Amino acid sequence: MNNPVSSKRPLLCPRCRKLVSADESHCPYCGLTAPGSRWRHGLGTSLLMDGDRLVRAILVANIVLYLLTLMLSGRGMHLSANPLAFLAPTSNGLLALGATGTIPIDGYHRWWTLIAASYLHGGLLHILFNMLALRQIAPFIVQTYGTHRMLVLYTLTGAAGFLLSYLAGVRFTIGASAAICGLIGAALYYGKSRGGLYGQAVYRQVGGWALGIILFGFIVPGINNWAHGGGMAAGILLGLSLGYRERSRETAVHRWLGILCLYGTLFVLAWAVFGALVPG
Repeated sequence: MNNPVSSKRPLLCPRCRKLVSADESHCPYCGLTAPGSRWRHGLGTSLLMDGDRLVRAILVANIVLYLLTLMLSGRGMHLSANPLAFLAPTSNGLLALGATGTIPIDGYHRWWTLIAASYLHGGLLHILFNMLALRQIAPFIVQTYGTHRMLVLYTLTGAAGFLLSYLAGVRFTIGASAAICGLIGAALYYGKSRGGLYGQAVYRQVGGWALGIILFGFIVPGINNWAHGGGMAAGILLGLSLGYRERSRETAVHRWLGILCLYGTLFVLAWAVFGALVPG
């Protein structure tokens, strides 16, 4: 007697994106346990299973928070002919949504801004350059480290960079560049650790980006070099401690760290938006 055909429809495995049966105990392609379970296809887990969606979500979050700062700035928004100051939100708008530094932390005890500040920007060119850089480096980190470790790197290196700049006395600061420098640091570690022709090529290319960021920071006034340096150093150390795919697959620890960073960031950003838009 033939086995009955399963009534469950096929779906895409959330990890490898290949078509599998919904009642499979393991994905036959990547080995993921219960690829058809509902929790695997929730908002958080689906983002962390799909590198492209994760990178897009980070980009969208940065853009939405930038637009909100412009809205909160109202008529105080800068429309200067100076391209570096064009469409720049006011300090009050940035402070409301999570700018960090000694003023927000010492004055208002807002330690959560160490995470929120990575999603805020001070002008159109600021966010444009950072999002172009993120779009270039983040897919490589996803490919090299995996989605969970990539989000851990982005979240923790950004916070580490801003923590160092706070300890150095920087009064008011924002931007995704600390986290982007963290991704660059992780890529530097990968290239140096892997070695060979490919590793050397990665190390040289990413090293050129790192050198350019350092030189840019010394040439252009107002750049938070403490956050850049702290983020890059944290990226190297986290790259070493987390490992990359060629040496170790993502473990349960990596997955839980990624989930913690995802929901922690969502909570912080929701808290910032609610506090800024809802009168106290």
